[in-house]
Amino acid sequence: MARLRLQHGLLSTPRLNVCRVQFKAAPFASLSQSCNTTARQCTRNIPSQVRPRYSNLSAANKATPTSSVYARYASSSETNPPLRRTALYDLHVRHGGKMVPFGGYSMPVQYSDLSITESHHWTRQKASLFDVGHMVQHRISGPGATALLRRLTPSSITTLPLHQSTLSVLLHPATGGIVDDTVIARLGPETFYVVTNAANREKDIAYLREHISALTTSSPGPNVGAIHWEVMEDWGLLALQGPLAPVILSELVSAAHDNAPSTDLSKLYFGQSVHVDLQLPPSSAAATTTSSSSPPPKSTVQLLVSRAGYTGEDGFEISIPPGSTSAVAQALLTSAGPDRLRLAGLGARDSLRLEAGMCLYGHDLDDTTTPVEAALSWVIGKDRRDDADPTSSIDAFFGAEVILPQLRPAKDVSSASASNTGVQRRRVGLIVDGAPAREGAAIVLGSGNSSASSTSPTPAAGAAGGGAVGKAEVVGKVTSGCPSPTLGKNIAMAYVRNGLHKAGTELEVLVRGKPRRAVVTKMPFVPAKYYKGPR
Repeated sequence: MARLRLQHGLLSTPRLNVCRVQFKAAPFASLSQSCNTTARQCTRNIPSQVRPRYSNLSAANKATPTSSVYARYASSSETNPPLRRTALYDLHVRHGGKMVPFGGYSMPVQYSDLSITESHHWTRQKASLFDVGHMVQHRISGPGATALLRRLTPSSITTLPLHQSTLSVLLHPATGGIVDDTVIARLGPETFYVVTNAANREKDIAYLREHISALTTSSPGPNVGAIHWEVMEDWGLLALQGPLAPVILSELVSAAHDNAPSTDLSKLYFGQSVHVDLQLPPSSAAATTTSSSSPPPKSTVQLLVSRAGYTGEDGFEISIPPGSTSAVAQALLTSAGPDRLRLAGLGARDSLRLEAGMCLYGHDLDDTTTPVEAALSWVIGKDRRDDADPTSSIDAFFGAEVILPQLRPAKDVSSASASNTGVQRRRVGLIVDGAPAREGAAIVLGSGNSSASSTSPTPAAGAAGGGAVGKAEVVGKVTSGCPSPTLGKNIAMAYVRNGLHKAGTELEVLVRGKPRRAVVTKMPFVPAKYYKGPR
């Protein structure tokens, strides 16, 4: 049977705790195996300071973390404010969630019933429920809402259909660097639902406050008016992901009260959203934990359901008003039963999103990276790519003067002009031989493609590449990496020198100082299964 090494976290000492996990052949038929799991090889791209230390995270041998680990995660100081909790914190603990700090919240990295790899397979083959309530939900409305989002993002906001969403990016003025990646859905002619990352909460709020103020006070005109912005505090957000997700959600949607409009999820396609009135079973409504300041649980709750997700599977993201998140989650779990639906945590979410070729901000994206460098040119709407001077119009998006010329590659640096600059680095996928490549690993030219450097521009400071490791020329850096449970191969995301980004290009990654063959591969690594209509 194939063997796959998975990272379950870091120990405080160099010594490794090694455990052995035996996976059953069913229901994980895609990768039946025995697995040597070390304490240095699981939660991959979850920042090191939040990785849990467990001697064994498998369902077969549930070891309890040491008390010092709990103290480390539970403690706070003057420099580390207390962690927030989502509305499902108590539910996570009841289900054996291993809680870690993430994005300023205490979040489950996994649960006691499944290992991270088992949870990954469960999502691909059945359905998993993820608590993503740490994400920041916004509502932006008013006469100036469209003008604001056209300024902050490169997306085709004006032509975005009602109840349709788009993945986009918030951009820095002048540089075109990515402030955050985001999902924007149009709920009305001038009403938008926007989701941003928890780790960027304070930065994004300050950014939105600054630019809403600037746009409404200094740019009066026919296309700019009042802007109403609400951070949807205490709203819950669940991600129901996997091939059984439509059936599970449909069973509850069909139980809506008689006066609610019928909702046929087979007509809700990827990227679309709909408001649903959900009738909660009495037991689920009673399960809602409320404080003295929270509203009482309701038997009927209106949800915003979007066909979307971060796993590459078909599924939904469900926005839930304050006071009802626990009841909705419990209703889903109870209705579906443990044979179809399980809770899943950050560990499985990370390996699933990497297989799906999804970026993680702070790792694969940052303030210095433009959408073109990040292989996200497709978020730039066709109606936003005209040749008009982007600095002369309030309607131009931030950083257009940098980003638009990058869409037109230059043959070399000497021929680059203001209208034709290209980029010097690009985000790519890699299949890596041997040990998995982790974030920060250097990418070098292999002996078979050293000539590629002669046709590629020399990277500028901060770009992928430049310098050398020994006699090897460094041409890039890994930003995310892990073993792929679905493929049984080591996968990674990286930035490499322009010209080395084409599929099939062979490079080498230095893993613990040893060169490993790495082949540039198209993403997603695992084909997406988004529902775009009947086949």
